[in-house]
Amino acid sequence: MLCGMDKLADTFWNIRGTYRIAGVLNIGTHMSVVKRADGRFIVIDGCDLDDDERAQLMALTGNGEKVAAVVHVHPFHTMHVEATHALFPLAPLHGTERHRRRFPALPWAGVPVEAWGDDHAFADTLELSVPDGVDFVCVDERVHVASVVVRDRASRIVHVDDTFNVMAAPGLLGSFLPASSLRMHPMLGRALKPQAGAADAYAAWARDLARRWADTRIVCAAHSSVRELPEGGFGREVEAALERVAGTLERHRARYG
Repeated sequence: MLCGMDKLADTFWNIRGTYRIAGVLNIGTHMSVVKRADGRFIVIDGCDLDDDERAQLMALTGNGEKVAAVVHVHPFHTMHVEATHALFPLAPLHGTERHRRRFPALPWAGVPVEAWGDDHAFADTLELSVPDGVDFVCVDERVHVASVVVRDRASRIVHVDDTFNVMAAPGLLGSFLPASSLRMHPMLGRALKPQAGAADAYAAWARDLARRWADTRIVCAAHSSVRELPEGGFGREVEAALERVAGTLERHRARYG
C-alpha cells in the first residue's frame, strides 16, 4: 500500500488516510488531487493529513490559491469535509445532497455532484459515473455501496470510494502480500433497489464502465489500496468482480424480477 502523498502521474496525486473500524482495523480512506490543463487543481474528497502531507499539499497548490474546486463524491464520507474546506476556504465547494444536508452552513456551490451531467463544469478534466440499479443513499446508513466514481482524463486514473474496493493486508503484511483485484462492495445486495430490473441495471452499468474506461491505468480505492493495472486490466477486473456477485444479482432477480 502506498502511503503519504504519492504522485501517480503528471496530473494526479493520491493521499492515503487512516480509517479504523472499531478503532482497530484500518481499512483506509483517501483523497486525490488532479491538475487541470490551466495549471489549477481539483481536490477530490478529504482525509486525515499529517504535517508532512499537509505541507506537500499546500506547496503543490500554492498554499491553496491554485485550487479550482473541492469535490466530495461519496455521501457517507463526511468526517473530513469541514477540515478540507478549512484548508481551501476560497475554493468552490461541491458535494452530494447528503453532504449538503449534513453541513448546511458550508458554502455549497451548484447542484449535488450525483446530479452532474456530462457537460459539468470540470468535464474537460474529469469523467464521472454513478452506478445504476442501487440507491445512492440507502435507508440503512451502514450500506455505503454507491458513490460518484471519478476518472482523470489525462492520466486515466480512477478515484473511487466504496463502489469498488481493493483489499490489502494491514501493516507490514501489505509489503509482502499482493493487493486484491477489484471487488464490488460486499453489501451490494442490500443496496440494490427493491424493484424489477435493478440487478440488470447494475450489471449493465458495470459492463458499460468496463468498456468505456477500458484503458484505465490505476484505480485508487478508498478501501484500502491503489491498484496498478496491466493493459486491458480494468475491463477484465470489473467483469470478474461482476461475476463474483452473480449470485447476489440472481437472488435479487428471483425476488423482484
